[in-house]
Amino acid sequence: MARVIAFANQKGGVAKTTTTLNLGVALMEQGKRVLAVDLDPQGNLTMSQGWNPDEIERSLFDVLVHKLPITEIVRKGEIDIAVSSIDLAGAELALSSMIGRERALDKALLPVKEDYDYILIDTPPSLGLLTINALVASNGVIVPVQCEYLSLRGLVQLENTLTMIRENLNPDVAIQGILPTMYDKRLLHSKEAVEILRENFGDLVLNTKIRKTVRYAEAPVKGMSVLKYDPTGEAASMYRDLAKEVLDGASARQHA
Repeated sequence: MARVIAFANQKGGVAKTTTTLNLGVALMEQGKRVLAVDLDPQGNLTMSQGWNPDEIERSLFDVLVHKLPITEIVRKGEIDIAVSSIDLAGAELALSSMIGRERALDKALLPVKEDYDYILIDTPPSLGLLTINALVASNGVIVPVQCEYLSLRGLVQLENTLTMIRENLNPDVAIQGILPTMYDKRLLHSKEAVEILRENFGDLVLNTKIRKTVRYAEAPVKGMSVLKYDPTGEAASMYRDLAKEVLDGASARQHA
């Protein structure tokens, strides 16, 4: 059965989408079968593989609201992607009156869990119903956190939401890693930010730190992952390191 990981942080611009795609491609390089789910109405994950969310006829909206099988909206890119469209912005409202609204994604993923080793969910930058659906469907959460001005406050909010979800909807979901992103090793501020994270969250802070590189910014514009765009570059190797950490964590859990 697939391990389901949500990438969540209610703050935008922390590299959730980039991480979802590039980690997915790095896991695929390790021989894993990967599905990425674009749960953000902005559709950045969908766009990062060269598809236009405005032109997509059927998307996750139809899966969540009209119970369309998720296989109908999965497209083959570098990895399989369950695509998003602007319609998804209306999903919160459409779901809000439905019974079991927090479990819509969990139910939708059930039929494909056997087909994948990893299902990675890119969430919107808010703690609304779509993100809650992602957290209810997940085994673990990776939180990308920007190193520029540390928003520990955001992490506390996310922790509170997770506590609520554990109590009411999914007893197993927890933060499995905090990923420092936009790290600039030349800045003392970046180093201090990581130290504050470690003081507060200890081993949850992943060893891999995602640094900004030029290639990292160019790749999505070309509609591809940084591993395809610049396979031997620094950004690609950071995501390969992250994939190793995620895989090592998985084997540690199996032996625990």
